[in-house]
Amino acid sequence: MEIFLQQLINGLVQGSVYALVALGYTMVYGILGLINFAHGEVVMIGAMLALSALTALLGVGVSALLALPLSIVLAMAGCMALGYGIERIAYRPLRHAPRLAPLITAIGVSIVLQNLAMMIWGRSYHSFPQLIENNPHNFGGAIINDIQIIIFILALAIMAGLMVVVHRTRLGRAMRAVAENQHAAQLMGVDINRVISITFMLGSALAAIAGIMVSANYGLAHYYMGFLLGLKAFTAAVLGGIGNLRGAMLGGLLLGLIESLGAGYIGDMTGGFMGSNYQDVFAFFVLIAVLVFRPSGLFGERLAERA
Repeated sequence: MEIFLQQLINGLVQGSVYALVALGYTMVYGILGLINFAHGEVVMIGAMLALSALTALLGVGVSALLALPLSIVLAMAGCMALGYGIERIAYRPLRHAPRLAPLITAIGVSIVLQNLAMMIWGRSYHSFPQLIENNPHNFGGAIINDIQIIIFILALAIMAGLMVVVHRTRLGRAMRAVAENQHAAQLMGVDINRVISITFMLGSALAAIAGIMVSANYGLAHYYMGFLLGLKAFTAAVLGGIGNLRGAMLGGLLLGLIESLGAGYIGDMTGGFMGSNYQDVFAFFVLIAVLVFRPSGLFGERLAERA
């Protein structure tokens, strides 16, 4: 039972991060029908920007209590600007091109961002400073620390806030209108280019927060950290039903649980021979299974809710 509770906690924390990143994939796909494979690198850029901002602010004597929120805001702003630039420069000119062209472009943007990050921050791993007391708490024999609690609660709050924005605001109505029918939305006075740019910026802001969460949880940041995380978040979006916001959230949480429980129990049964080292395999088994047996995902593709 203790193993189950521990893996459940680990899975929910990891899954909440997957869900945040998956929302970026699903929002862009809902509006453009485009898979933004550069989204994982935006997560990485967010973590590296936050790390640089933290180092600079702490270096000039800013208190940790003020440096952390300032770094988060700066990382979000930087990633939003990056998301806008990616959409404006790389994707907008190819909006009416054959589907293969923006897909290749997305992969190219991903490679460019990885190499730029490597040139700026180097190949080595960077320690992410621990500015919050990370006290462990015992819950039925399982251990959860303060950072994991903050990650899970903050992720749920952000996801709830996004649902309110999409379903209760004028911007959200415009996003859903563009997702439903771009030409009809334009005839009704919706600025399509503005809505698409804002969608990329919102997704990039979520990616920045997810990158900071991952770095704070593991205490490390690296120029290659977004690649595998992005693939797993894409798997979560496909699992839930890409183009569906609730599906992305549920898919992220489910994928985190599948990975954690699979690694925990298989590692326990094999004496540690398999487990955490093979944790990544579970995500791609899930992707293959979903594509084979239910390509539309758990929630299908509800056009009215796409954003």
